[in-house]
Amino acid sequence: MPDTNEKCYRKEFITVFGSPVDENPTVVIMDAAFEALGLDWIYNAFEVYPQDLETAVQSIKALHMKGANCTIPHKVAVMKYLDHISDAASIIGAVNTIYLKDGETYGENSDGKGFTKALEEEQIPITDKNYVLLGAGGAAKAIAVELALAGAGKITVVNRSRERGEDLVELLRAKTPVKADFVLWDHSYELPADTDVLINCTSIGLYPDTSSPDLVYDSLRPNMVVCDVIPNPPQTPFLTEAQNRGCHTLNGCAMLVNQGAINIKLWTGLDAPRDIMKAALLKEFQ
Repeated sequence: MPDTNEKCYRKEFITVFGSPVDENPTVVIMDAAFEALGLDWIYNAFEVYPQDLETAVQSIKALHMKGANCTIPHKVAVMKYLDHISDAASIIGAVNTIYLKDGETYGENSDGKGFTKALEEEQIPITDKNYVLLGAGGAAKAIAVELALAGAGKITVVNRSRERGEDLVELLRAKTPVKADFVLWDHSYELPADTDVLINCTSIGLYPDTSSPDLVYDSLRPNMVVCDVIPNPPQTPFLTEAQNRGCHTLNGCAMLVNQGAINIKLWTGLDAPRDIMKAALLKEFQ
């Protein structure tokens, strides 16, 4: 008979679902965080195609996983496969974090909170500022809602799909106090002179893509803050264009670390080691 006093251990698993996902750097920061917290946990990246998303979500329950992250292109589509959605994620209309509780799946969104935290760390004020968001997908929705709730003065959504862009603007007007406008992105967009913060919320420039959003780059001014949600590469051509014009730039790494810290709290109940996570991410891109 086995020794009943002998303890048995099993590793806990967290995953990220996406396509593409091979170059997703979340694995690096999560592994560093779990090690620093003394947790014998594993974070895996899985390539999941849209037609397999429901099966992937069901696997969280079947394998008794602690949870998962959801990235491009699944943040919106995943919602219909979850048992519960947080109020914030429901307003945003997108989920990037799943956790398992009492055998049921819960959806949360840490994208926008991670971004606003990154602004705070850079001492960039949010209240009463004018924002231009490129894109109207899951990340754009999350960031726009969090900025609006934090007191943004005006948000202009620039998007190639009129329907999707206008839907986001109507959401902001209906659910938040912010002033919001839509611009159809069917030409090189020229930034209004009163723009305070420009944010690329698209996947343009995500490795291995080396293109930049279609803008009139000479409309960038040194007093503007220019942000990219893309963490890989940290220095996108878009940010280089902004730096060349004297703008204060912010890459996607800070947002990624901060949203990862929020996720770890949901999965483990522990405070995340942000400094260690950031160091691991920067080392990955050296």
